[in-house]
Amino acid sequence: MRGQSPDIANRLSIRKRPADSPIMYQSWGKLLFMHWQMPIKALRRLIPKPLVIDTFEGKAWIGLTPFTVWNARPIFMPPLPCVSDFHEINVRTYVHLDGVPGVWFFSLDANSLVAVLAARAFFRLPYYRARISLEQQGRTIIYTAARKGTASPAEFNATWTIGADLPRAEPGSLEFFLTERYCLYTSDGDKLYRCRIHHKPWPLQEANLRKYKSSMIEADGLPTPGGEPLLRCGGPVNVEVWPFEEV
Repeated sequence: MRGQSPDIANRLSIRKRPADSPIMYQSWGKLLFMHWQMPIKALRRLIPKPLVIDTFEGKAWIGLTPFTVWNARPIFMPPLPCVSDFHEINVRTYVHLDGVPGVWFFSLDANSLVAVLAARAFFRLPYYRARISLEQQGRTIIYTAARKGTASPAEFNATWTIGADLPRAEPGSLEFFLTERYCLYTSDGDKLYRCRIHHKPWPLQEANLRKYKSSMIEADGLPTPGGEPLLRCGGPVNVEVWPFEEV
């Protein structure tokens, strides 16, 4: 099962809420899903085994996802001003292990030093601090990001308009494959970890990309994707996060 692609039952099962208690709450919104096909070979060298690259009809995908986080907090604390709300952008692909599909993050940039330090310390995730601004004019979002103080500088500038509401992604569809993800994987040395999250299925909207320039994907050692991205807006969703478990 380790190398076998998850079936529909596996992909639906992971959406069920875990029985035990989460350790964190947060909300996500103003999100843009940007996806391109990416050669499996380009991804494989950057992802540890035994993780298997998840594919749709034999094709692998790379995602670039800017969004806003608010009310991020451990379950025993209230949201804190200037700490619980921030902007984030991540570069991601999709993997699976033992039939459990999830996300692999190449990088995550946030404009909150607390979030970056906490995610690196407790979740072993490749977070970077960045200058990020978001301006919203009606249904149009202007989003800019610039990574700070690293050997791999990266920038992102995009303007998009949120379009009409869309139906929920249907199981078995490409939209479902790209957006309905309820766990993430990360590594620390030779150890591999899985983290579960839970939220309602993504509310999706059409997206019209009016301006785009980015070096985020290339800064992670990946080739520039070709062609126009597949676009969807998403959110808002309220999210629960569980502790990492070694797998």
